[in-house]
Amino acid sequence: MNVEGRVFDALIIGGGPAGVSCAVWLARLGFSAMLLEARGQVGGLCLDHPFLDEWNASLPGMTGPQVAENLAVSLHQAVVPVRLSCPVYRLELAEYGFDVAASGLDGPLRTRHIVLATGVRARSLPDAQANADANQQLDASAATLPPGILVGPGAHIVAQEFHGKRVAVLGGGDNAFENAIYALEHGAKSVRIFARSIKAQQQFVRKVPPDSVVTGSYEVIAAQRNINGEPYDLILVFYGWEPCVGFADGLGLHRSTRGFIATDMQTAQTSCPGVYAIGEVAQRQHPCVVTALADGVTAAKAIQARIEAGY
Repeated sequence: MNVEGRVFDALIIGGGPAGVSCAVWLARLGFSAMLLEARGQVGGLCLDHPFLDEWNASLPGMTGPQVAENLAVSLHQAVVPVRLSCPVYRLELAEYGFDVAASGLDGPLRTRHIVLATGVRARSLPDAQANADANQQLDASAATLPPGILVGPGAHIVAQEFHGKRVAVLGGGDNAFENAIYALEHGAKSVRIFARSIKAQQQFVRKVPPDSVVTGSYEVIAAQRNINGEPYDLILVFYGWEPCVGFADGLGLHRSTRGFIATDMQTAQTSCPGVYAIGEVAQRQHPCVVTALADGVTAAKAIQARIEAGY
């Protein structure tokens, strides 16, 4: 597609459920929209969730990758232009709206509106997190870590052999407890959870023996896979999530107290007029596929209203 000199109504950055939903709605509302995705296929975190997504009432019995395939079909049927393997590295204000610079493009793309739908990455151990922060396109889970340390939930946990191993789990949320249970059910010799506080649902907490949970401060020596002086074969890190929006720092977007992009609840607009943030990058609602899809619709309708009002 020849996009030189063209000014899009909206560029959607990120091809997870939120970004795809927004792009499809904008296209079907009659506006020119393009979706940019850093990975080689759309789907976002769905691609890393190999389990059945039984929480998605609209698509029962499907795994995360199957949901991702349906997102790609929706884009195709709505004739939305998509650029894959196209990570954005800079946004700049322009007379007509914004310039968007991304790898793999001959020059910046021009757009009247921007939708940030780049999702989140798993927080890692402090040293590895600093390494990931230096490159905003790098997942914390892919940052340099000693062997035997796994960050965040997903397919890499499923692929791991747990049989006969001593496992330490760091974190006190749902992911920490669910994955501790998974390791126990898949043959781990022992599993111990280290959490500064317990935030997980009680349905998960009850499945873990109380003497396997250590609350309070703890010391991690990553290179030795050692916690509080005890060695482990595997350390699983579940420190929650942070938004992947370092490329947008130049716009001075307001953040929430937890570091996510702050938005108007009714429109998903950020503190910068014409820039919207949806899905997990904004943590506007409980994060899941269905709320992400709804977020995409919210932004699309807000952009429609803005354009039709003459902005």
